[in-house]
Amino acid sequence: MAIQWFPGHMLSARKKAAETMERIDVVIEVLDARVPAAGSNPLIHELLQHRQRPCLKILNKTDLADPNATKAWLEHFNKQKNVHALALSCKKPGDVAKVPGLCLKLAPHRGTTLKPLRMMIMGIPNVGKSTLMNALLKRRVALVGNEPAVTKNQQSFELNDHMTLIDTPGLMWPKIKYDSDGLMLAASHSIGRNAVIDEEVAAFLGDIVLARYPALATQRYGCPAEGMDGFHLIQAVAKKRGYRIKGGEPDLEKAALTFLQDYRDGTLGRVSLETPASREKMLQTFIPTNNDSE
Repeated sequence: MAIQWFPGHMLSARKKAAETMERIDVVIEVLDARVPAAGSNPLIHELLQHRQRPCLKILNKTDLADPNATKAWLEHFNKQKNVHALALSCKKPGDVAKVPGLCLKLAPHRGTTLKPLRMMIMGIPNVGKSTLMNALLKRRVALVGNEPAVTKNQQSFELNDHMTLIDTPGLMWPKIKYDSDGLMLAASHSIGRNAVIDEEVAAFLGDIVLARYPALATQRYGCPAEGMDGFHLIQAVAKKRGYRIKGGEPDLEKAALTFLQDYRDGTLGRVSLETPASREKMLQTFIPTNNDSE
């Protein structure tokens, strides 16, 4: 299932971000640690390269991600030019306190009252940008919600007399090239439900969990993982929870939503949907179609 989601406000937000990029020193790209490559917006990469700006990549929600996968991603990103990556939880003040100093290291020529360090927070919807902004400022200035695209306008704040923060709306890109990326982002709730079919997203997620974390599925739902696929896992969830529709058939939609929520809030366990190795394998085996842009 190909997933595309680009609400109208994102077009103006993208233009505004491109204009603001001229006046900032460091981009803070917030990523979901469970899907850090699938959730890294290529439009942000283009702006960074065009303006030659350094980037602090924050792998947020690390408490929900597989720590081994997160470690591999940090090593991967920290090999890139003008990039520093760290893993943290934007809900932990001690973690967030590290951010300004790391940004200053990326732009040591700034950070004085005459030349304040100008930082712009960017990323796709629902990865924790507003939570990070609020934590840095130690007050609630940005809307926070459990739905993608809560923030719709750019906001600027002074962190102190030598640092400025700019918060941007969550930005998707017009065409998601890889179907698996769209499904991973939908599973991680970075794409609005109006653009997806929950049962298909849940079955895709189930296939990954069964392949990489079968013990978590067995522990949570009491079903043997061997020989099972994602669709049958959703059926097992419906059976375990007693979800039925009229006629006694399993309520797969409700089971799919339960499974997705268990993954999203960490009840299922610490799950990462991709690693640098799995990403490389996907790219090597990807077969473009006539509809794929260059």
